[in-house]
Amino acid sequence: MLFIAFIVIQGNPVAVQAVDAPMTDEEEETLQNTLLDEISLDEIQSYWDQLIMEYGDNLPDLQKISIYEWIKNGNNFSIQDILLYFLRYLLHELIVNGKLLGTLLMLTLFAVVLQSIQSAFEQTTVSKVAYFVVFLVLLFIVLNSFYLATSYTKEAIDTMQSFMIALLPLVLGMMASFGNVISVSFFHPIIIFFIHFSGVFISAFVLPLLFLSAMLVIISSLNSHFKVTHLANLFRNVAVGSLGIFLTIFLGVISVQGTATAIQDGVAMKTAKFVTGNFIPVLGRTFTDAADTILSASLILKNAVGMIGLFIILFIVAFPALKVGVIAIIYKLAAAILQPIGGGPIIQCLNTVSTYILFILACLLAVSLMFFLGIVIIVAASNLTVLLR
Repeated sequence: MLFIAFIVIQGNPVAVQAVDAPMTDEEEETLQNTLLDEISLDEIQSYWDQLIMEYGDNLPDLQKISIYEWIKNGNNFSIQDILLYFLRYLLHELIVNGKLLGTLLMLTLFAVVLQSIQSAFEQTTVSKVAYFVVFLVLLFIVLNSFYLATSYTKEAIDTMQSFMIALLPLVLGMMASFGNVISVSFFHPIIIFFIHFSGVFISAFVLPLLFLSAMLVIISSLNSHFKVTHLANLFRNVAVGSLGIFLTIFLGVISVQGTATAIQDGVAMKTAKFVTGNFIPVLGRTFTDAADTILSASLILKNAVGMIGLFIILFIVAFPALKVGVIAIIYKLAAAILQPIGGGPIIQCLNTVSTYILFILACLLAVSLMFFLGIVIIVAASNLTVLLR
């Protein structure tokens, strides 16, 4: 810590001046800008540019803002503006998916007519065949909707994983620069493991189980003699329960152990500051005061970078989540509108699809919450270390 303070002091006279007198706002801003120029934000900027390229029309106020300007200027937008952007995008997706709603309504009405024909005539073979043809067409649309929902979910999780891999070296490096050695040695392997494991866990275990469970429920609705709904419920409960256990383990480990390592770092830094300030004549107090000034500026910069990471995670997950949510709303709306006209397996199929797409949405939100809280706990742990110091 003292070595870093010495290096920065040699290249930054503002820090030297801060030893003798309190820093003004201009001097503190100059020091923060100097530290900001020394770190590389190119990886984070590339993900921000990718978001702007894909969703720039829905974020008009953020198209021309770079990450450096975002950190320096602070409040470039308000939470109200972001919510309005998301609401506008939600309405846009509802309009775009209106064709899917119309297709579902037409197919279901046609199936209801065929059911009426079956009950009106004794020879129902032809009408039954036609009914199952309609149901197969509807099943094809359902499979396509599942594919879209899972694709949006996997793509968002992969993007969040890559972004976290790009963000962690920057945040952990800044933490290590002002003494969080024990915290960094804990967070680096455990966070990297959970980031990679989460993608494999969701893609290869949770989503296939949910898809298989939905198909079993739909098949059970076609056959009145052979039911596999209990097996479907078992698959669904295993998928949802394992996701909850995984999320609990992740948050429990990094919160409890992260707090413990942060306290250890704080005690070590406080001891080092006391020894340096009291047992090194003349220069000891100078170096500790200069280190305090630099650490305060670094802490503010690190918090700003962490806040940027939180917002980018929010933007990465928000738009795919809205797409998946709109698909679930469309199926739920179609089932609600058509239920008074007639029941049957098709209405049950529509309701089942909407329910399981909501489960897929829950998987996406759970993983994004894990990454979101992971950044928060890392930033809070380093803040706790400086607080103890």
